[in-house]
Amino acid sequence: MTASIQFRVVVAKKDERVEGPDDADIVVTVPLIDAASDGFDPTVAFMRGKLKASGHTGQILDVLKSGDAADAIARIVATV
Repeated sequence: MTASIQFRVVVAKKDERVEGPDDADIVVTVPLIDAASDGFDPTVAFMRGKLKASGHTGQILDVLKSGDAADAIARIVATV
């Protein structure tokens, strides 16, 4: 089974840019200030507590490791 994933970049209070379904199995949230910084690495941000994720931990780590999270977050940041 492939988990559905929603990525959220928080621009400001009550202002989030979202990619993915509302009923996703995994929800990844990161502030824009962190996501837009040079050398942003979602895995490092997750370990430091900057990137928050809800869902199955093993699946979250797989998404971070695969590079899919970095790609999706970069796409969202590019639209801000």
